[in-house]
Amino acid sequence: MKVCVVGLWHLGTVTAACLAAGGHTVAGLDFDSSTIESLQTGLPPLFEPGLEELVKRGLSEGTLSFTTDVAQATREAELIWVAYDTPVDEEDQADVGFVLERVTKLFPHTSAGTLILISSQLPVGTTRRLEQMYASAYPQKKISFAYSPENLRLGKAIEVFTEPDRVVVGLRDSKDSSAAADRERIAELFGPFTAAIEWMSVESAEMTKHALNAFLATSVTFINEVAALCEQVGADAKEVERGLKTEARIGPKAYLGAGAAFAGGTLARDVAFLEQVGAAKNQPTHLLSAVRASNDNHRKWIHRKLEMLLGELRNRTIAVWGLTYKPGTSTLRRSSSVELCEWLHDEGARVQAHDPAIQALPDNLAQKIVLCETPVAALEDAVALVLATGWPDYKALAAEAILSAMREPVVVDPNRFLESTLGNDPRVRYTAVGRGRL
Repeated sequence: MKVCVVGLWHLGTVTAACLAAGGHTVAGLDFDSSTIESLQTGLPPLFEPGLEELVKRGLSEGTLSFTTDVAQATREAELIWVAYDTPVDEEDQADVGFVLERVTKLFPHTSAGTLILISSQLPVGTTRRLEQMYASAYPQKKISFAYSPENLRLGKAIEVFTEPDRVVVGLRDSKDSSAAADRERIAELFGPFTAAIEWMSVESAEMTKHALNAFLATSVTFINEVAALCEQVGADAKEVERGLKTEARIGPKAYLGAGAAFAGGTLARDVAFLEQVGAAKNQPTHLLSAVRASNDNHRKWIHRKLEMLLGELRNRTIAVWGLTYKPGTSTLRRSSSVELCEWLHDEGARVQAHDPAIQALPDNLAQKIVLCETPVAALEDAVALVLATGWPDYKALAAEAILSAMREPVVVDPNRFLESTLGNDPRVRYTAVGRGRL
């Protein structure tokens, strides 16, 4: 199948590269010329394990191309896949207009019978809004829209795309033959990867994405609130987690690992979408409206622990391991680790950090964070170590190498990443979320 993928950041680049690897002929379209120039040389706009190799393979085999030319990208496309990563601000508000403006640029270049598949994270009702915008502008030309919510995860995006548990697709329930043709086209599109497609209405597919992320966000805040209570009464949240996950009605894959607050914009964006729907429809969302407040409070867990353990932070050196949003990516935007480093700097501390995926920091961060070449170098003269992003590199270091480099053996490890190395060492003042003892 000939496919045009529009929007080439994380979601779009992974989608385009995986579709090409699956046997489709893919034209990647983006209006940012620098992004296209990099992709044409095989360099994705951000790091994702295996993505660069997949892009270069598609280019060399001629199944993948990149352009800023809308007419060229869409000319022979049987399906246009909109895969913009919807921008979100610091208040978790999505810039829906950014995506809508770029989708409407496609409209003049579509031919009758074109199918536009939306995967960008957008509020329920957006697909219908696009349908109405198109019908108003081109009443004589009929195309169709469908919605399939993205479900990628940074660091595991290729695996998730090519081996999904299932794919959700929302279609219009039309009486004419076009609906059946759309269904066949989408089944062919996903055919190289899965036959497990959950077919539903467009609005149900849009709502599924909101509900899924809101459920995960609620799970994270729930277990972190329980963990905070565990710390007060001497219980261990990891043991409580085991008790929950072995309950048949919950299960082992539940999002119930006490640790850091959720960061980035993905989960919070969908919680915000549902809150907005509730406000617009005068439907209370008491539970959902409490999720972000609880998570925001938990984001300061590390702040509270450092102040409790160290007191005054001014003129003291704090080591931070891991800066990226999560392991397996080079993304710094909305990283809770970066937010922590900025707070430490504002408190007057000297911040020494290491991250295996970061070779240089943006100017605004380079003024606040000393980026070290090795994890051990970041520990020099440090009175505390914060394990912020769980890169596997850090587990390879022995306790002696860590403690001998530090001034004081204080370790704050929200997710217990180093628990097997340092958690039971009597020389270390070690603390983690939900751990009922220091």
